[in-house]
Amino acid sequence: MTTTPTRTDAPTRRQQILKEAARLFAERGFHGVGVDEIGAAVGISGPGLYRHFPGKDAMLAELLVGISERLLDGGRMRVAESDGDPRAVLRSLIDGHIDFALDDRPLITLHDRELDRLKDEDRKRVRQLQRQYVELWVAVVRELYPAAAESEARAAVHAVFGLLNSTPHLGAPLGREAMESLLRSLAHGAFGALGADGPAR
Repeated sequence: MTTTPTRTDAPTRRQQILKEAARLFAERGFHGVGVDEIGAAVGISGPGLYRHFPGKDAMLAELLVGISERLLDGGRMRVAESDGDPRAVLRSLIDGHIDFALDDRPLITLHDRELDRLKDEDRKRVRQLQRQYVELWVAVVRELYPAAAESEARAAVHAVFGLLNSTPHLGAPLGREAMESLLRSLAHGAFGALGADGPAR
């Protein structure tokens, strides 16, 4: 699996191409963007892109499989670094997903609109990774709220994902810090609804 680059890493040309492809695909749709436009956005010729990718389909697959890998890898890392405290794990998972929701909005739009364009094998891979990511959250939520049924915990996780992944539709009514704070409060509040008396002690 790929690992998440640190924010200080200078993007490679391949990463630059993927970033611009995601932005353009999200803005205009997969079929509304040509290879030449993607190349122009990163300062190379359209044909020059073929040194990095065989075509747009390969870019789309790498974007959607790649972000699913990054989320799962990041989630597993956060669980491993939390010393087993479910409250700390859930806080860390929520913060990590908020970063994704605010920093990778084009990929959220792309997933919603274009997932069905992937080859069967790539689409199945995305779904497999997403299921593993969901179950990682469900395990933490059930540890924190043991009275919640598994189906209820899973529904809550999906509901929180829907809330956080709504960011592409919100515009920019708030600054980054205020939006982070709001999303964090909403996510914790949603999970808090699983236990009338609060988290298990």
